[in-house]
Amino acid sequence: MKKRQFLAAGLLGMSTAAMAANQKNPVACNVPKDAGPVLLTLTGAIGAGNRGALDPALDQMMAKQKLQFNRAHTFDFAALSALPQVTIKPTLEYDNKQHVLSGPLLADVVNAAGAEPGAASDVLLRAVDGYAVQVALADIRKYRFIVATHLDGKAIPLGGLGPLWAVYDADSFPDIMKKPISARFALCPWGMYHIEVKA
Repeated sequence: MKKRQFLAAGLLGMSTAAMAANQKNPVACNVPKDAGPVLLTLTGAIGAGNRGALDPALDQMMAKQKLQFNRAHTFDFAALSALPQVTIKPTLEYDNKQHVLSGPLLADVVNAAGAEPGAASDVLLRAVDGYAVQVALADIRKYRFIVATHLDGKAIPLGGLGPLWAVYDADSFPDIMKKPISARFALCPWGMYHIEVKA
């Protein structure tokens, strides 16, 4: 199977799994019935969650990437768009040009999932291709990471850098700007689909 087909199939499987989990345990899950496909799943030190445990049969990509959880909080595009939006204008390593990125603050997404302020210390950001990076929650706040949903005014497509990208405005921080442009976004996985909040 080609990599892009695998990634698309994996994301489709994730949204199917979330819907199946909602049908199995409607009391524990409060995702609206008309919710769109799940784009982001948070696990770990979160609140009660809005979906149940990982299902190895239906959560294929998460199972292949060795995720384990008893509950999760999921976000579709509408849920992410309902959070306060932030716009940044970093120069990107891919074309060395400034672009406009927008989406909610990553810290706000973590809070919306019910993580208690001060209880979490790190987050593990995971992309659809398996790339994962652990970032201190203090740095998430310091560098004002966003969960970018839009690039230059358009929704970020799957197969490009999206549909979600954990990213910051590198141009606004002298300590980051000292690095070569190819090293400025090592903490910023594009195609992000999972966040593990660590206590």
